[in-house]
Amino acid sequence: MADTGGTPDASAPATHPAGAPTPAQTSEPAKAAKSGAAPATASETKLGPKERRKRIADRVLAEGQVSIEDLVRELGVSQMTVHRDLDSLEHQGWLRKVRGGATAAPNALFESNARWRGNEQVAAKEAICAAALAIAEPGQAVIIDDSSTALPLARSLASRGAYTVITNSLQVINELAEEPDIRVIALGGEYHAAFNAFLGMSTADIARSFRADVAFLSTSAVDNGHCYHQAQENVLVKRALMAAARRKVLLVDHSKFGRQALYELAPLADFDLVISDEQLPREERDALQALGVRYELATEGAHRT
Repeated sequence: MADTGGTPDASAPATHPAGAPTPAQTSEPAKAAKSGAAPATASETKLGPKERRKRIADRVLAEGQVSIEDLVRELGVSQMTVHRDLDSLEHQGWLRKVRGGATAAPNALFESNARWRGNEQVAAKEAICAAALAIAEPGQAVIIDDSSTALPLARSLASRGAYTVITNSLQVINELAEEPDIRVIALGGEYHAAFNAFLGMSTADIARSFRADVAFLSTSAVDNGHCYHQAQENVLVKRALMAAARRKVLLVDHSKFGRQALYELAPLADFDLVISDEQLPREERDALQALGVRYELATEGAHRT
């Protein structure tokens, strides 16, 4: 991605009349001009790298996409500084750099941040979880993964009775921690802020030591009868969660179908049931039927008891 830095001012006078700044006083701005970097501003001095990157992440997650030019103007820093900040945030999984800016939207290699995903397809996810709630019987051991799709299900369990919930999602843990009828088993391991979850080999090893009645999971992409995800450490844990459950239910809204991601999670046929929403295109329904995949379509706004 090419940078377009500022143009150095070649018209500066060679002499220093009385009252003008001395060479020592002007050395720092001159260096900044030579490098094409914007001079330090009140914003740059006020915000340290941590605060500046938090502001960038918040803006990208709120707006979906932001340009480097806007960030330079808003933060009062150089393009080089913004590029460094975006590189750091991309490495942490908060956003994805694109030409001229950054985006929160996923692609085959990048899964959106948990906060961004939580605001996508909200009505469809709630309908899917309302349908899934009928499967989770009080007294059961239930696995809930770190997906934003399964989060409404976790929130609904408390009003249904006693459950044991096994999860790697910090958000699910926090949602259910103070519910007296819910026993929470938290799968530890390495914490990944972008997913707000514990992921990786140690988490998968812990997951494999349990046996649950039913697992509710989601995925980033469904294509040609298979589930995919962008993060290898996430796939590792989801496979372990599937292996730990007697019954496996995939919760996936219509927008995930036809998408691509790098790593295969599992064939759809490995799930006992796939629950999507009524906006699922006819061709995708026909494909599920042709594969012999059992599926159910949830209606938005429908409430189940």
